[in-house]
Amino acid sequence: MKINKRPLLTYTVIVIIVMVGLGILLAQLTRSYFINIFEERIAVESNYFASYLEEFLENDELSQDSLIEFSEQLNTGMIFISAEDEVIIDTVETLPMISNAEKQAIIDKVQLNQLPMREGQLEETIFYYPLPINIGGENGTLLVVSPVQSLADITKNIWLLIGFTLILGLLAIFIIGFNVFSKFIRPIRSASKTANELAEGNYNARTYEGHFGEAGQLSRSINVLARNLQEMTSTKGMQENQLEAVINNMGSGLILIDEKGYILLVNKAFLESFGGNQKEYIGFLYHDAIPYTAIHETVQTIYMFEETVSEKFVLPVQIDRKHLEVTGAPIFSENKKWKGIVLVFHDITDMKKLEQMRKDFVANVSHELKTPITSIRGFSETLLDGAMRDEAMLDQFLRIILKEGGRLQSLIEDLLELSKVEKEDFKLLVEQVELHKLLSELLPIVEQQAEKKSIRLEALMDRRVVIQGDASRLKQVFMNLLANAVNYTGEEGLVEVTLEDHEETVVISIKDNGVGIPEEEISRIFERFYRVDKARSRNSGGTGLGLAIVKHIIEAHHGTIRVDSEVSKGTTFEVTLPKEFTNN
Repeated sequence: MKINKRPLLTYTVIVIIVMVGLGILLAQLTRSYFINIFEERIAVESNYFASYLEEFLENDELSQDSLIEFSEQLNTGMIFISAEDEVIIDTVETLPMISNAEKQAIIDKVQLNQLPMREGQLEETIFYYPLPINIGGENGTLLVVSPVQSLADITKNIWLLIGFTLILGLLAIFIIGFNVFSKFIRPIRSASKTANELAEGNYNARTYEGHFGEAGQLSRSINVLARNLQEMTSTKGMQENQLEAVINNMGSGLILIDEKGYILLVNKAFLESFGGNQKEYIGFLYHDAIPYTAIHETVQTIYMFEETVSEKFVLPVQIDRKHLEVTGAPIFSENKKWKGIVLVFHDITDMKKLEQMRKDFVANVSHELKTPITSIRGFSETLLDGAMRDEAMLDQFLRIILKEGGRLQSLIEDLLELSKVEKEDFKLLVEQVELHKLLSELLPIVEQQAEKKSIRLEALMDRRVVIQGDASRLKQVFMNLLANAVNYTGEEGLVEVTLEDHEETVVISIKDNGVGIPEEEISRIFERFYRVDKARSRNSGGTGLGLAIVKHIIEAHHGTIRVDSEVSKGTTFEVTLPKEFTNN
């Protein structure tokens, strides 16, 4: 058990100071008292010594021995010093407690007139009293000297008494202090420590309640407070976890912006829609973190009119186009103070795609199916009306009917192929594929078409590259991309095929210097039935489904496809495939 020593130390110092001060006071009082007694006694004895000394000098029968005996009986010595500073009588030698040096020092003071007459003087354990006398007509000074060892003994006893009392006082202070500490200081310190733990967020801290009086009441109150705080924190933590789970798992993107325009919160769906991580958004101004003008205008409208706003817009995200419906509302505190805004993004891309697919399908029926069917029917009727008797016309019309029939067959086959790769149960026949060999087999097929337009094919492949994948599907992907590159490249153009081997992936690039794709169209080229140049695509035999099939096959291989294009300068399709195929 750790005890706070400061109160006990303070009380101990106070008691010591009081005791020492009391000892000094008592010693001084005792000293003064004994000096007064000695002075009175020696003043009387000095007169007696003076009378005895006068009788000694007048009576020749008294010897020096009688004077010494007289001093021994009184334990007091006397020294008679004449006016000429001559020591005539000296009985101090009979007192063993007074040394010659001490005696000589006293005599010197008398001879030098440094002592006031008729005033007792105390030096350590010697008391002396100078008295001017006249004996037999001779003036002189009678110096009465007496040892006072008893005064030193009394002073020593006083200090011993004070020391003993001090020890008893310290012991009493320790007992009383320990008792006070146990009953009052320790519970207060424990409560204070627990309060500090609570202030630092440790709501599991508790203090001992086995005290009485106000200290016990304080301990119980602290524990009640700790339990309440723990319960509140637990409830708040559960609510925060529930709120966080709801926000992060809601299907719509959410962003919270404060009154100054700084982003406070983004959820998981928002990051999935716009990319990046929370560190790229939280703490930044919304117009710096979000690079879309449409969203900036929506936020500014909410700030300006302070009302709920709902907008729809399209955002190009990588090779896709996302259709979003954003609903924004201002946030006010209970006292109607502006706190910020909240934006909820609903991804309506799938709904828009379904809608667009219906439109594209109707357009495709009218442009792709109706035209060949009309041609077939028209030429057939013409032949039946008699044109078939003309062999040249019969041959021409039958070739046209065959061509239009081939277009119908290609469209139907592509529709069936796209439907197959879009099914959830679509599976690849995964095997070891020598990618460089696969590309080398496709190039001769494309060369025949390229030679008709004097297009030069170049292949740059580092070395033997093997990946896991479906060889037939990969042939379909690269055949489609190579055919498109040749079809949309002008006379005497160039098509480059590059294969790069990386540690965990391979990158295949197919680059041409053809007509290119407008930037605003890039995000739509992988949509079914979409054509950049509808007339040119139809003339080249395209159905508008090839790139949609390519995208689905690459995604089935857990790869990615990226497009980089500039009008009149060419297009580059870059396909990245993992070497190891994983079923996830």
